[in-house]
Amino acid sequence: MNWEQLLSLKRFGDTQKRERIAQDETRLGFDVDFDRIIFSTAFRSLQDKTQVIPLSHTDFVHTRLTHSLEVSVVGRTLGRRVGKVLLERHPNLVNLGYTFNDFGAIVAAASISHDIGNPPFGHSGEKAIGEYFKTGKGAKYKDKLTEKEYQDLIDFEGNANGFKILTESRVAIPGGLRLSYATLGAFLKYPKESLPKKPTHHIADKKYGFFQSDKTAFLDLVQDLGMKQKSDSAVSFYRHPLAYLVEAADDICYTIIDFEDGINLGLIEEEFALEYMIKLVKDTIDSRKYHSLKHKTDRVSYLRALAIGVLINEAVSIFLANEEAILKGTFEKSLLEKCKYEAQINDIIKISVDKIYKSTEVVEKEVAGYRIIADLLDVFVNALNNKFDGNPSNFDTLVLNLLPEEYQTETDKLYIRIMQICSYISRMSDSYAIRVHKKITGNTI
Repeated sequence: MNWEQLLSLKRFGDTQKRERIAQDETRLGFDVDFDRIIFSTAFRSLQDKTQVIPLSHTDFVHTRLTHSLEVSVVGRTLGRRVGKVLLERHPNLVNLGYTFNDFGAIVAAASISHDIGNPPFGHSGEKAIGEYFKTGKGAKYKDKLTEKEYQDLIDFEGNANGFKILTESRVAIPGGLRLSYATLGAFLKYPKESLPKKPTHHIADKKYGFFQSDKTAFLDLVQDLGMKQKSDSAVSFYRHPLAYLVEAADDICYTIIDFEDGINLGLIEEEFALEYMIKLVKDTIDSRKYHSLKHKTDRVSYLRALAIGVLINEAVSIFLANEEAILKGTFEKSLLEKCKYEAQINDIIKISVDKIYKSTEVVEKEVAGYRIIADLLDVFVNALNNKFDGNPSNFDTLVLNLLPEEYQTETDKLYIRIMQICSYISRMSDSYAIRVHKKITGNTI
């Protein structure tokens, strides 16, 4: 892979190459990507989607939206710092007009959209959709779908759904948000289809990144960017290099900030937790300043800021030291898996799993989410299929009045009809999913 091709400013539908040197520096194409994502309805719904702690009444717990904003800030720094060195290594990019801010803008835009495809109720929402089609009432569709179509459903993936949201054409809106190909490439952490599942230990094979319905858009993207094909027997590619930085930004934020939320909520005892944080920042902490802070939230915030700075430095160093392997596709781990603080990171994650992710409030949210999503899928999928078959009940007709027209495109493909409903439900916020569920189950009028 080569950087000039990987930094493509092309957008869906372009017939001519967009030259970097011809860009308006006051509103660069990569900055336009960020703006389009921010103003999208899918991004707006993240303000009411669970990060970890659901529907909390406190004002300092993160939602998907605040998490995404923070990831974009870290991602921008990672991109700029890496970009500065890459321009020194590849002066031809300077001659083409690229600056270190371009790298920061690409990674920031991909980072702010990294969770845009996640369903309501956190990662349990993905599992709930998958379980409905694997062991629930949706299992009846297995024999009517191809193997890969069915795998898309039983292993529903927020990353693939995010790619759909960013690229899916609608009437008079070709190419979705029409983001630059560089940003879309950086967004694709797992540039492969749903089968075969985890064929290797390479990080790019951990999950999948697009649905069968979006294969054409995916292939157009990876071919334009010159991404290296990984397998001849399946649609699978090595990562766009900047996807490693997007992943690192996410890893840094959820590792440190979920932990911070747990401390502030009292789920993790402060003295016990801070002992682990201090191990991570022992080389940068100002002990006098730390001990002068009187309030727990201030002490935690100080350590969080230091920890993020330490991990940013690590991620940048590891990326630059392994640039050649990353471009060749032979770098098989995430950046933080290679850092010298891996043991400390794993300790923090283990505590978060035990004390936060398995807390009563989180488990209760997951239980409710499973039931809500299964009921929504059952009612809307049945209604849309019954309409296609020409025998909708009166209830089906009423239900479809609740379904926006853009999710009722007429098609004889069962997979597409089901994906329309999955797309509709996955874009719901937590509160909206609860309200719609109450309506269809008769719990409110």
